[in-house]
Amino acid sequence: MKNFAFIFARGGSKGLPGKNIRPLLGKPLIEYSIDIAKSSTSIDKVFVSTDDNEIAKIAADAGVEVIFRPNELATDKSPEWLAWRHAIEHVKQLHGEFDNFISLPATSPLRSLDDVETAILKRVETKADICISVVEASRSPFFNMVKQSKNGFFELVNKPESSVERRQDAPKVYDITTVVYAASPSFIMSNYGLFSGNVTSIEVPKERAVDIDDIYDFLLAEAILKKGLSSDS
Repeated sequence: MKNFAFIFARGGSKGLPGKNIRPLLGKPLIEYSIDIAKSSTSIDKVFVSTDDNEIAKIAADAGVEVIFRPNELATDKSPEWLAWRHAIEHVKQLHGEFDNFISLPATSPLRSLDDVETAILKRVETKADICISVVEASRSPFFNMVKQSKNGFFELVNKPESSVERRQDAPKVYDITTVVYAASPSFIMSNYGLFSGNVTSIEVPKERAVDIDDIYDFLLAEAILKKGLSSDS
């Protein structure tokens, strides 16, 4: 069974300019995803899809294959699903068919190797089209998330069938993380969204689910990594 890992990293970022190559404890952010992918015994090849020469150089120096992404697939409005499709087509032309597509976004540097391996295995065992990673949500649409109604007043996003007095009594809900996605290549090529097919998931703890979008996320990831280093010493 061939498992190919992909890291999608654009050069542009409005939330945190240059974030994918920004040094995190002395190492470019993207290298955390590259290193995890290379250390996985389940992954046969690693690719970085980018429109940026500096990102491409870091990837090449790390010994992974670079896929240059067209500019129209590298804007902040470009659906990443289309970049996934472009990468799959490119890789199939060069390396033939493969069984599992694994996306390891550069913005999740705190994932563990076990997160990656578990997602790959769960997708295969459940025969799901895609396995996503989730973290327990801190807010609930059944308890403390509200929306404005047409009359201007506010109401719960989802009204439970009976009154919910404590968040713990509300249905359990999750946030999707960018820790790992494991999917069938054919599912991606024939559909246009995560929930177009059968979806399974792995749950990751909050400390590994940081998704870096702005400087505050970056500083949080840095603090967690520093705490981990101090605990190990």
